[in-house]
Amino acid sequence: MRMDHIIDGVLRFQRDVYPNKAALYRELSLGQTPTALFIGCSDSRVVPELLTQQGPGELFVVRNAGNIVPPYSDKPGGVTASIEYAVAVLGIPDIVVCGHSGCGAMTAIQSGSASLEKLPSVARWLHYADSARDAVARTHAAAPAAEYLDALVHENVLAQLDNLLTHPVVADAIAAKQLRVHGWVYDMRGGSVETYDAQAQAFVPIGAASFVSATPAE
Repeated sequence: MRMDHIIDGVLRFQRDVYPNKAALYRELSLGQTPTALFIGCSDSRVVPELLTQQGPGELFVVRNAGNIVPPYSDKPGGVTASIEYAVAVLGIPDIVVCGHSGCGAMTAIQSGSASLEKLPSVARWLHYADSARDAVARTHAAAPAAEYLDALVHENVLAQLDNLLTHPVVADAIAAKQLRVHGWVYDMRGGSVETYDAQAQAFVPIGAASFVSATPAE
């Protein structure tokens, strides 16, 4: 059974992993000082810590269908609360919004509302990507399906960055030069990652320049 496999993993962690890093885990039990907030998709194939080669305590992670960041609202929301805590309490200096190739949420948007008829909660959630849907419908209307989906994945990262900037805690930290934001797209087929360069207004291969970010220019 699949759950047995997961339980076996826990037992291996307790037996083989934890004892070798006991000092680290004891230190982490006292508090956390992650270096970035990573907002990614819930897709099981995209593992933020694996992609970035970070260990326990190094990333503060939010994952949901479509790596969505709802615009700021005074209504309760898990993504909003996590952003607020990461910036205002943990003092995180960098936020990454990461999309990925073959995203199921973006595929559902591409397929249209009929594909979401039996998933009303998913349909409502994906309305936060409406601006990306509309932009790609204008610029890639005649594109092949694979190219259209790739454009939608990229445009959705930009849409969620725009939503991120509506959060007062984010805007204030950027204004104070205490926070940078980054837009990434991970291609599962080849392992490549693109990052959005706000100055060039384009996605570029990560590492192509010494440092680029999606932080708006003053």
